[in-house]
Amino acid sequence: MSIADPRPAIQTSSNNPLETNSNLQTQSDTVTHSKMSNAQAISRETIATLFDLPFMDLLLQAQTIHRQHFKPNEVQISTLLSIKTGNCPEDCGYCSQSGHHRKKTGLQAEKRLAIDKVIAAAKQAKASGSSRFCMGAAWKHPSDQDMPYVVELIREVKALGLETCMTLGMLSEQQSWQLAEAGLDYYNHNLDTSRRYYDEVVSTRSYDDRLDTIAQVRAAGIHVCSGSIVGMGETREDRIDWVYELASMAVPPESIPVNLLVPIRGTPLGDKILSEGQLPVLEWIRTIAVTRICCPTSYVRLSAGRESLSDSEQALAFMAGANSFFYGDKLLTTDNASQSNDDRLMRQLGLIAQPSRPRISQAVMVIDAMTAQRSEVIPPV
Repeated sequence: MSIADPRPAIQTSSNNPLETNSNLQTQSDTVTHSKMSNAQAISRETIATLFDLPFMDLLLQAQTIHRQHFKPNEVQISTLLSIKTGNCPEDCGYCSQSGHHRKKTGLQAEKRLAIDKVIAAAKQAKASGSSRFCMGAAWKHPSDQDMPYVVELIREVKALGLETCMTLGMLSEQQSWQLAEAGLDYYNHNLDTSRRYYDEVVSTRSYDDRLDTIAQVRAAGIHVCSGSIVGMGETREDRIDWVYELASMAVPPESIPVNLLVPIRGTPLGDKILSEGQLPVLEWIRTIAVTRICCPTSYVRLSAGRESLSDSEQALAFMAGANSFFYGDKLLTTDNASQSNDDRLMRQLGLIAQPSRPRISQAVMVIDAMTAQRSEVIPPV
């Protein structure tokens, strides 16, 4: 039975090495997609069908989609630094930085990292081959007193020629525009999971709070980075709903991290997964492949959990359409794969690092028709 879908099927040519034999045309051929207008949202039923495909069929389609929109062997490399660690007022059940779990996790809170230390880390990241420098703070939202610090970091890091990304919690409209005016390239604000499972993960902010911040960031012209953490005890239905949430956005996030939970003892979800067992790696890779197909122009990042993968499993994840990952031994407070091992694996797989492409802000002069007051506004890009 064919699957009704508004997106056009991929057109293959006889010299395409990924072209399938006509005798192997299956149900999976009806859910391949090319670039389409944002108004043509993919259906939840189609996403569910993708998840049910034979694994190799799914990977073939994901890689085909990937090659339509990206250089096939180029990967975007980021470095992530915690600029304010611990004692976060949120109660996210997976996070050791939550002040709600600090008695069990023993994580010590730290003050804001000095600007010169952040810049030194950014210089090191650039020298090592990263094109994007991501900065995360354990806040529910930045305060007005924090904003000058954040703005200076953005400007200093951009001056190095790096793309900039920040994750600071929820943002107001004014704060979003302040970050845009400073030249921020990406803002990370993960949905984490489906709306249905969300209350099992965090109670101190709502799902709509997260969507509101994403909308504020988008309106200010900053690229959106928003993803999930799989393996928190959710079902495949929840993973389907999460992909549907992203694919249904007027503009899907330009960057989508697909994390595998790294269970931290002392956190509610960490203890749960350590007791019940982790999500199979192939289900994580399946989620990456479905995300690639449904959000064909987004960077799909192989994120937390990667340090536990074998070389072969990482190769499968790249085959599934992942084309971004983090350099560095730490992801905020959890371990990451070593850089030397990453360099070795990239050589073996023939992967090359994407050069930095920071956003260039071009202010537009706006004149108020009532007051004749002039002001500069950075339009959305």
